[in-house]
Amino acid sequence: MATRNSERFLVAFNRIEKALEKMTGSSTYVSFFKLIDFAKKKNAIIRHFEDDLREYGDLRNAIVHHRTAVEYAIAEPHDEVVEKIEQIDRTLTAPPVAGEQFRRRVHIFSPADSLAHALRTAGKKRDFQIPVYDRGEFRGLISPSGLMEYLAETVSDDVISREMTTLSDILRHIQTGRSYEFISANLSIYAAEEMFSEAVVKGRRLDALLITENGGREEKLLSIITPWDLMKIE
Repeated sequence: MATRNSERFLVAFNRIEKALEKMTGSSTYVSFFKLIDFAKKKNAIIRHFEDDLREYGDLRNAIVHHRTAVEYAIAEPHDEVVEKIEQIDRTLTAPPVAGEQFRRRVHIFSPADSLAHALRTAGKKRDFQIPVYDRGEFRGLISPSGLMEYLAETVSDDVISREMTTLSDILRHIQTGRSYEFISANLSIYAAEEMFSEAVVKGRRLDALLITENGGREEKLLSIITPWDLMKIE
C-alpha cells in the first residue's frame, strides 16, 4: 500500500520541528510558529523558507487536529507540497554550502598582467571577475563594474591601450570601496544570498563573494560567487 501524502508530510514536518527545537535550544514546549520566530534570527535557511514553513504549520494543524478517524486525514497535501517540505527537511539536515555548490577552478592574475590578457582569458572562460594576486598575496578584485569605473576615470581623446594598461593600473583607480567579501567554504548558500541582498539595502555595491577554506584572504582562493550564480538557488 502506497504511503499517503499526509503521512509523508507529517514525517517531514516532525523532523523539521525537531530541527527547530535543536536549533533554538528549546527544552520545553514552544509552538511551531514561535520556533520559526526564534530560529530565523540565527539561521538563513529558516529565513529563506519562512513563508513556506508558516503555511505548512497551518496545514499540519488541519491534518492533525481535524481528523475524523485515525486513518483519515481531512487534508491530503498535493504532491508539490510534500516534495517541497521534504526538500526543506533535506536542506536543514545537510545544508548546501558555498564551497561545494560553487567550487570551480579560478584563474589567478598578476598585477603586471595586461588588461588585454585578462580580457582575453576572461572571455574564453566566460568569467569576468578578475582576482589579482602578487606572489600569493591578494591585491584586489576587478569586476565588470570596477573596470567600467576605471574606463570612466581615464577616458580621454586618446585611445586607451589595453596592451599597455596593467591590472595594477586599474586597481589604483578603483576608489568606490571594496566590492567583494571573503567567505568560508562552509557558509550556507542561503547566508551567501543574504549578503548580496543586505548590501543592496545598505546602498553598497557587492559584486562578488570570494570563497576560501575559512574565509581568510590569505588562504587559497577556491571560487567566486556573483549574484547571477545565486539566481540558481530555489
